[in-house]
Formats: sequence, C-alpha cells, structure tokens
Amino acid sequence: QAYEGFLSWVFRGFLFVKRNLVILIVLFIIGAGIGFYLDRTTKVYNHEVTVLPNFGSVEYTYSKVALINSKIKEKNLDFLKSIGVKTPKDLGEITIEPINDIYEFANKNDRNFEVIKLMSENGDINKIIEDKTTSRNYKYHKIKITTDKLMKRSDILEPILKYLNDNPYYDEVQKSVVESLKRNNEADVNTVDQINNLLANFSATAASQKSNQLVYINENTQLNDVLKTKTELIQSIAYRNVELINATETVKESSTILNVKNTKSLNGKMKYTLPLLFISIFLLLGILKSFYKTQMAKMETMKNA
Repeated sequence: QAYEGFLSWVFRGFLFVKRNLVILIVLFIIGAGIGFYLDRTTKVYNHEVTVLPNFGSVEYTYSKVALINSKIKEKNLDFLKSIGVKTPKDLGEITIEPINDIYEFANKNDRNFEVIKLMSENGDINKIIEDKTTSRNYKYHKIKITTDKLMKRSDILEPILKYLNDNPYYDEVQKSVVESLKRNNEADVNTVDQINNLLANFSATAASQKSNQLVYINENTQLNDVLKTKTELIQSIAYRNVELINATETVKESSTILNVKNTKSLNGKMKYTLPLLFISIFLLLGILKSFYKTQMAKMETMKNA
C-alpha cells in the first residue's frame, strides 16, 4: 500500500508538471534572465595584502583594521574619505588574520620553542596553533579586503596602509630600532675587518717561513674559534640587513594580490540559482495547495459521515 501511495504521489506530480509546464518554462526564463543581469552588474572582488607588523604593533594593527571595518559597516563614508579611500561606497569588508607559521614562531627563540613544547604536552596542538594568543605572535598577517568593483592600489590599498602606519609613537620606535640595527651592523663589520686583518697577518707569517714544510693548525689554538666568530658575525650582518628592509615601516607590506573575482557563495551563480529558486517556490506552493485541498476534502467527508 505504501508503494502504491508513492506511485500515486509521483503520478500526481507528473500531472502537475504537465499542467503547468508553460509556467515552469516562463519562470525558468525569467529567473535565468534576472540571474544573468545580476551576475553582470553585481560583482565582488577580493584583495589580499600580506603585512609584517613591526615593533610589537600586532594588537595595534588588528585594532586599526577592526576600526576601519566598523566604519564600513556603519557606512561612515566621511571617515573612509578622511583616511584617503577614494571610493568608500565600493568597500565591502576588511579583515585581518594571522598566517600560520608555527615553525618560524618556534625557531624564533628558545623560549617560544619551550612554550610550544609545554603547551603541546598539555593540549591539542592544532588548537594551540590556532589559539588567538599564539597566532597573534606569528610574523606575517594577511589583510583581506572586498570591493564591489575593480580597484587600483591608489584607490584603497595605499590609503589604508598609510593610515595603519600613521602613528607618532611607532614612528619614534622605528627610528630607534633602525639606528640600533645600523650601529650593531657597523660594529660587526669593524670586527670582521679586524678578523680579516688578523687572518692576513697569520697567512703572511706562515708564508714567511723559510722551510718548505706545511703549516698545520693546532686545534688547541683559537684560530678555529676566530673563523667561527667571523661566520656568525657575517650571518648576523645579513640578518640585520633584512631587518633594516622590513623596519622601514610600522606595518610593512610584503606581498599584494588585487582584483581576484570572488566566486564563493552565490557570487556569479545567480543565473543558475534564481531559476531553481523560482521553480522550487512554485512547486512548493503547488504542494501546499494540493495538501490543503486534500485536507479540506477529508474534513468534508468526515462532516458528511
């Protein structure tokens, strides 16, 4: 009996579609037409900027981005114009998130490694990696911006980065850090020069020996330590040179990707979604109408009985 009821339901559905075939075709055409129009006129573009917050400015950077996003939601165009955004009405959202690099974080210093080791022993390592306290300490972070139109760097990116870097306190910190890095580099360069002179004198002394015997370096001498120190100093100089490049701004831009069309959710899919939506609504109304008629017929039958 249940099987026969199912076949009866399918047959009634077939008859309903047959009776309303013209309406269903019209709904499909209307939905597809509106969908094509919306897909052409409504577009969302993603922009991503990888940044390096320097001088302990991570919390500051996150707060600034959150402030901009709140102004976008409030549609406070005056504020957005005041920070240099040329077309604020086209801004959809701005967010920031850490770029997960637990290995760089752990290798940064022994303390970080011990903290990760200790925390991993007492909990889920994945939760620790994604934990707000840990992730805020990652080196690089990604700022995501959405707009309704194609954008140039000068339209949104440059004004926002300029706004993030507009802070007198961090400007002073930046100057102090740069000066310190340069002084340390100069000191290390001078030390390397002194080591080079020492090695040159040693070579000259060895060459001046009249005998043809090879000069063997005793491991007990300090020459190996001198060579090791020179290597470490050269590595430190190279590392500081990179730090000097990164320290030119409080929030240093690392890489940028602009105008990537967003195809997530229903973006660009309205030509498929609307026809299905219209037809589904029509079918649902048909089912409700049929159910209503069936229930009313049952009630009439019970009354007559």
